[in-house]
Amino acid sequence: MNIKDNVALVTGGASGLGRGAVEFLVKNGAKVAILDINDDKAKALIDHMDTQNLIYLNTNVMEEESVKNSLQAIKDQYGKLNFVINCAGTGYGARILGKQGPHPLDIFQFIINLNLVGTFNVMRLGAELIDKNEDSEKGVIINTASIAGYEGQIGQSAYSASKAGVIGLTLTAARDLARHGIRVCTIAPGIFNTPLMQLARDENKESLLETTQFPHRFGEPEEFAKLAGHIIENSYLNGETIRLDSAMRMQPK
Repeated sequence: MNIKDNVALVTGGASGLGRGAVEFLVKNGAKVAILDINDDKAKALIDHMDTQNLIYLNTNVMEEESVKNSLQAIKDQYGKLNFVINCAGTGYGARILGKQGPHPLDIFQFIINLNLVGTFNVMRLGAELIDKNEDSEKGVIINTASIAGYEGQIGQSAYSASKAGVIGLTLTAARDLARHGIRVCTIAPGIFNTPLMQLARDENKESLLETTQFPHRFGEPEEFAKLAGHIIENSYLNGETIRLDSAMRMQPK
């Protein structure tokens, strides 16, 4: 599919990987809706981009009505939807059994709800709007997992489980939506220069960098966005999870 003149939504689009995707899509001629809850960052990005092809919709991806309202706003504004890029999510560090006792159940449930259920919620509702397009290839859905979904570190049980769930959804979603002309792929990033990574302690960043191969550095959101762009434009890519990680493999800690 072509990016130019088509319509995308990006969850978590106000910062990090999502912002990288938003900037890339707009620069390549797409109309884009940012779905996020960070009003200040989203509005700052819109001011920075200075374009009529970018809107912001305050959206809680975990809530059905919130997502439905945003999709209706996209339909009203642009008349259609072609691409869903799910980047909304967060992490939490705690061992299953730590010094303070067992892992808090409510936090585990929140991470699963945001990273996995939120992704599924936007995917299912976004697919319904994409399905209204009349082309044989109606659209593309790109979800964001993590290499932690394959080899999570100590203390990443909630995050790893949520991202493994996103990976597990990829093929089944592609099969479910094939009859509708909608492709589904997932990107599993390694360590990227995002606000979430910037919160990590220096010693943790250094240990992660040690396992990168080439290039021996953090990834940049623009590189994530370029891969998303290639997935959109390469119509034979479907049902695949692609690692984007400089060949690193995460160690236990």
